[in-house]
Amino acid sequence: MTIFKFIRYKTKIMSRSKLEYIWLDGYKPTQNMRSKTKVLENFSGKLEDCPVWSFDGSSTKQAEGGSSDCLLKPVAIYPDPDRINGFLVMTEVLNADGSPHDSNERATIDDDDNDFWFGFEQEYFLFDRITQLPLGFPIGGYPGPQGMYYCSVGGKNTHGRDFVEEHANQCIDAGLNFEGINQEVASGQWEFQLFSKGAKKAGDEIWVARYLLDRLTEKYGYYIEYHPKPIKGDWNGSGMHANFSNTLLRTCGSKATYEAVCEAFRPVVDEHIAVYGQYNEQRLTGEHETQSIHEFSYGVSDRGASIRIPIITVEKGWKGWLEDRRPASNGDPYKIAGRIIKTVKSAKI
Repeated sequence: MTIFKFIRYKTKIMSRSKLEYIWLDGYKPTQNMRSKTKVLENFSGKLEDCPVWSFDGSSTKQAEGGSSDCLLKPVAIYPDPDRINGFLVMTEVLNADGSPHDSNERATIDDDDNDFWFGFEQEYFLFDRITQLPLGFPIGGYPGPQGMYYCSVGGKNTHGRDFVEEHANQCIDAGLNFEGINQEVASGQWEFQLFSKGAKKAGDEIWVARYLLDRLTEKYGYYIEYHPKPIKGDWNGSGMHANFSNTLLRTCGSKATYEAVCEAFRPVVDEHIAVYGQYNEQRLTGEHETQSIHEFSYGVSDRGASIRIPIITVEKGWKGWLEDRRPASNGDPYKIAGRIIKTVKSAKI
């Protein structure tokens, strides 16, 4: 190949982009991520230039075989940190006529002005694909009791840091508003945090971060366990604490207003639990920094409450945010944010 042909070949390759379309399937009650790749010529990298695409909904419990086409509507785009000329495209699922599919919870969120800000704390367990155990768990036994793993350093108590660091780097390179990582209370349990202004954007970024997390396991021989209580007994479960605020909470300066917002959650406990994640009753027992799934409470700095009022909110004169500690690690951030917004807006102020 001459140098001129090589340059033309490389130019052609570099003008082609891989777009990974990501969507949520129709499995209930816990949806799964699906994705497939579209290759485009001379792609601009802009959301408005991502075409609507289709997929076989009969293979994902989103359509019948006789009329199986569903549509993928791009709603957010991020650079793919693991591909040359690659992009991650978060999508909503539409019916063939362009209406939102029943599985499309993102379309139901009432936050078009992005007044609600969300910070999600995503906990998870790293499992070894061969042993089917969390990292640090010996075959046929248990590691030392929990207590020494939280925010630990050193090979004795810290397991999976290389994987976690690579995931953090990928999220940052993808442009997600990634806020931090730490090892959690149990062996092999980790957490990352994301913050976004706007409920839909917050959900988009959690799902894309989960996508990067799951895809990365393929290289390491791990898998992610999102079950909120994968290890029974005296071990912490995994949640996805939802920190939230709106203009009211950020500016009111009133203890009474905060209490009124918290009280709005009391009569709709069942409605919240219904969308906070499968198997959450195994985690919300009243132990291990949780309130019982059958109770509702709130308090300042209380990590055993349903809703925690952060001390910094009080110190700033009741201007800040609240933390709902009930959502499970396998919960859908779209459903969680949508339910929280509905309840906060119902508060009698």
